[in-house]
Amino acid sequence: MKFGKTIKIFLIDGDPNGRMSCELSNWSGKAYKIPRIKVKDCSDREDLTTSTGVYLLFGKDDDGKEQVYIGEAETILKRLNQQLTSKDFWNETIVFISKDDNLNKAHIKYLESRQHEIAKSANRYKVDNSIVPTQSSISESDRAEMEEFIEYIKLLVNTLGHKVFEEKREFKPKQKQATFFIKAARGADGQGEPTSDGFVVFKGSKAAATIVNSMTSNFITYRQKLIDEGVLVDKGDFFEFTDDYIFSSPSTAAVMVMGRNANGLTEWKSKDGKTLKDFETNEKTTKP
Repeated sequence: MKFGKTIKIFLIDGDPNGRMSCELSNWSGKAYKIPRIKVKDCSDREDLTTSTGVYLLFGKDDDGKEQVYIGEAETILKRLNQQLTSKDFWNETIVFISKDDNLNKAHIKYLESRQHEIAKSANRYKVDNSIVPTQSSISESDRAEMEEFIEYIKLLVNTLGHKVFEEKREFKPKQKQATFFIKAARGADGQGEPTSDGFVVFKGSKAAATIVNSMTSNFITYRQKLIDEGVLVDKGDFFEFTDDYIFSSPSTAAVMVMGRNANGLTEWKSKDGKTLKDFETNEKTTKP
């Protein structure tokens, strides 16, 4: 069971676009969100000039895709200043340190490695690390503490606007009908679920082998983009999704699966025939 959390966010510069510190009740960690252009001003934060910790650099690659670099440092601010000259893709960083200075080199190496592993598994951002971080060997008790630390990192990074560690599928144990299906012409056979980001179509779903002439031009362009990027792979009788893929709306997801214009609220249906529209409004499907 998850419980409510209190997050204390302090705008260091009195500006929502400036530096901020974040703390959770009953947690020894502390986070900083710092715009790249404000790193030079951080010498006034004593804990950043002396603390060991981990950091994430956020930006976009040359194709406009979200990108992250995950690192660790025994002196966080010194490393961030080094990254100003060695990496130019990033525009902000989120840093994690310990308020009681309990993070040692082995701890931060473990945190760096696990964050890299989780980010790669989530596959939302391009991970810029050219070398896979080595996971340090720590005691069982330390590992338990670091795994708890990681859960708080995930919570705060998401809260601060980056879903780099979040799985695309949002599992809902209490909502047994959260998976929806489309089975239609030309090989279309998709599965997916609504999420806080829109609608995710599951890996292995089948998109129609061809599209209809009346399909809107921007959707035709979008579908071709998915093919060019390898999200959709031609299997002859259908195109297959090679990974979970998040669409901004259930209708866009339905269009990509069916190869024609479609209303996702009525096309996506649960196993018992309930439409997504009825599911979201808790209405019962009326059978003719």
